[in-house]
Amino acid sequence: MFLADKWQDYEVLDCGGGEKLERWGDVYLRRPDPQAIWPARDPSLWRKAQAHYHRSEKGGGSWEFFTKLPERWVIGYRDLKFYVRPTGFKHTGLFPEQAVNWDWMSGLVRERRAQGREVRVLNLFAYTGGATMACAMAGAQVCHCDAAKGMMQWARENRELCRVPEDRTRWILDDALKFVSREARRGHFYDGILMDPPSYGRGPGGEVWKLENELYGLVKAASEALSDDPLFFLINGYTTGFQASVLGNMIDMCVTPRFGGRMTADEVGLPVTAGGVLPCGASGRWERI
Repeated sequence: MFLADKWQDYEVLDCGGGEKLERWGDVYLRRPDPQAIWPARDPSLWRKAQAHYHRSEKGGGSWEFFTKLPERWVIGYRDLKFYVRPTGFKHTGLFPEQAVNWDWMSGLVRERRAQGREVRVLNLFAYTGGATMACAMAGAQVCHCDAAKGMMQWARENRELCRVPEDRTRWILDDALKFVSREARRGHFYDGILMDPPSYGRGPGGEVWKLENELYGLVKAASEALSDDPLFFLINGYTTGFQASVLGNMIDMCVTPRFGGRMTADEVGLPVTAGGVLPCGASGRWERI
């Protein structure tokens, strides 16, 4: 398992009964998690929750606040800083399990930069820019692509918070598949490509995205935008029922035949203070060796 176990400002205290109790800095949140189907280990911990997100039978849900929280606050990971806040869709603006992939990518970027070589990275479905900031802080030039204006603005604010030089990031508000296909045709290539596609979504023009129908085409198109000497390729998947090997198979079909290298696919998880590990989807990783 790829385990994100280096956090100081974030913690899963306990999980169970379809929910998780988390510490985000000094704020304690209780949120749904469909993977946590076992009983909670320490029910006494759950009294710490300052807000609880309740799912609605009609879809979506809402927050119940037990105390007044800041509109937003800052948490840190290593040399990175991010704004977080409870949103109407239960999320907080950050997927903390991805820290294990931030470390992996930034390590590869730093190794190549130490050789005096430039590194260009493309982040598709880039959300609020966790991976963008990790790669940029490691010295890469990062193209950040997302279809949501609100998330793009949030990512820009995270860039300012991290004090990443403005010229180290390129911001693209577009459909991921359309953009990466154009990049290859234009001769714009990247040494590292990562993607965090949702299970379902819509592009800025109302385009419908359904993961099982679109993922292979996206991976194929993205692989064609890799440089002649690429560094890494990463696919993250959160869809229930998608095994890590699904992501690995796509990498082995689209990336490995052209470049060789090493592919690793596994679950991604977070340690739980009360005991055990919370599974948080899967990642397929490719790197040049």
